[in-house]
Amino acid sequence: MSDFGPRPQGVPPLRIAVFVSMAAAVFLWYASYLLYLQLIKGSEYSVRAVSISRQVEKLPAQRGEIYDRNYSIPFVLNADSFALTVVPAEIPADLRDTVFAKLAALIDLPLDEIHRKIPPSHYRLFQSIEILSSVEQDVINRLAERIDEFPGVSWYSRPKRNYLETGSFSHLIGYVGEISKDDLKIFYNRGYQTGDIIGKSGLERQYDEILRGKDGRQFRVVDVKGRRVEPTSRDVEPPVMGRNISLTIDRNAQLLAEKALGERNGSIVVLKPATGEILAMVSYPNFNSNAIIARGGNNEYARLLEDPGNPLINRAIQSSYPPASTFKTIMTTGIIEEKAMALDARILCTGEIEVGGRVSRCWIRKPGHGRLDLAGALAQSCDVYFWEVAMDSFGVENIVDYSRQFGFGSATGIDLPGETEGFVPTPQWKERRFHERWFDGDTMNLAIGQGFLLVSPLQVADMMAMVVNEGVIYRPHLLKDVRDPATGTILSRTVPEVLHSSRVSPETWKLVKEYLRGVITEGTARYPLSNKVVSIAGKTGTAEVGLEDRWHSWFVGFGPADAEDPDDVIVVVSMIEASNPWEWWAPYATNIVFQGYFAGQTFEEAAGELGLLNKSTGVVGRME
Repeated sequence: MSDFGPRPQGVPPLRIAVFVSMAAAVFLWYASYLLYLQLIKGSEYSVRAVSISRQVEKLPAQRGEIYDRNYSIPFVLNADSFALTVVPAEIPADLRDTVFAKLAALIDLPLDEIHRKIPPSHYRLFQSIEILSSVEQDVINRLAERIDEFPGVSWYSRPKRNYLETGSFSHLIGYVGEISKDDLKIFYNRGYQTGDIIGKSGLERQYDEILRGKDGRQFRVVDVKGRRVEPTSRDVEPPVMGRNISLTIDRNAQLLAEKALGERNGSIVVLKPATGEILAMVSYPNFNSNAIIARGGNNEYARLLEDPGNPLINRAIQSSYPPASTFKTIMTTGIIEEKAMALDARILCTGEIEVGGRVSRCWIRKPGHGRLDLAGALAQSCDVYFWEVAMDSFGVENIVDYSRQFGFGSATGIDLPGETEGFVPTPQWKERRFHERWFDGDTMNLAIGQGFLLVSPLQVADMMAMVVNEGVIYRPHLLKDVRDPATGTILSRTVPEVLHSSRVSPETWKLVKEYLRGVITEGTARYPLSNKVVSIAGKTGTAEVGLEDRWHSWFVGFGPADAEDPDDVIVVVSMIEASNPWEWWAPYATNIVFQGYFAGQTFEEAAGELGLLNKSTGVVGRME
């Protein structure tokens, strides 16, 4: 026995065994888990590690090109351009202000704009920030010559749109720009991302998903702060160019119509009624797409928005007007089909009519036309005849019904954004809108295309297309086909689609065509629509707008009027707004288009042939 108590016993063998077993189990568990990570999950973590250590740089794809109907003349190509970027953290702090100032001067960009894109909170970032999306080659050359003065500044290829045709083509083709926050909310689920270039208007927007292509990707290895570890990477997914598109537009017809309209607010549409193809669509004032996309185009776009002439509006589809006497085409069709008046019955026009204590006067001939049948009333555009028939036998319900059969009051569905639907008033609408009943005066206004009735020039073209096709309107369209950019192979083609059909009999259509021809041979358009190249049928229209010396001027016609096959026919509608000095130019402009199109003449040749070009001054107009 020790003075300090019993001597300690040895550790029991059982406890040692338990401890060793536990240690072995832990070791085996860790060893097994390491084997699992290495052998089973190794490839997965390897991929994850690579993705964490690599950054992706986008390689922008070239947009598809846009051609004319023959796929021979390009309207839009891609030009070489570059995007300029800055990696803020690669610029030494003591040189930052100097580099920013020199860069602003070199690229002609306000210094405040650089500070806006690279705020102090971004100074430590090793990620590139895009400063300009469109920089010309000469700027890049000057930058490369002094690259030692611009640490952190670099560039990459980014194709830029080059619009070879502007003016009247700009409303059709549109322009591109960087995707906005609002657009991104709409298109994010379709693969669009911040910084993408997207169509902003016209066909560029309508067919953006066809034209935009697929961006490529290039990977680079970086450290945890985003600094590049390897100079370049061979791991590249090349971009895929967008598909090319061919339009229905005939370039010669477009230029012909553009010059025929001249610098007059209004529009001209040339339509192939047998298919719905748009051969020409002109609106004035217009704009330059290249000016809008240059350096972002913010100033130019703002200027266009403030222009009182509204040059951004395509008046052929985005503006609506009273159709005036062109509407008598529909009235004539309905009167014949419904037998509302015997074709040989004559109505006396004394130049005025009194209804409800109010006197309304015939616009064309104040003293009156005398006695006229339907053919004569259409040829002479007699208001009194159509007023009498509308109130006494045809009625507002028939007027509304036939208006809608011809497509008025609904969009044509043309492949351009922003189309107006126009408007066809009804007694029920007036009661709801103004809490007033429908009067005979409202019926009179509607019968001659005035009052609340509104249509676009394209809808008027469709109206005449229904006459040519004898009861069918095909959806107007600008896309002819989609093609492979490398081979030109047609990938898809637009097929004519019936938009409206009518129950009107073939006999009625034949009479309507005959009566419309009478407008040219012995009616209101016999002088301005005279030419020796093609026979024309159609209708004039003069819409009142509340001004004493200004009216909208209309003409819509088709030719050849004697063609047996609708595929040989074109429809032309000209609309000159009342904002122009009055010269009743619409029928003359239409005649120039018909003359030039069928004679294969330039505008100058056609206008000269018709005696509308002053050879000494070059001024185009009516030669009094």
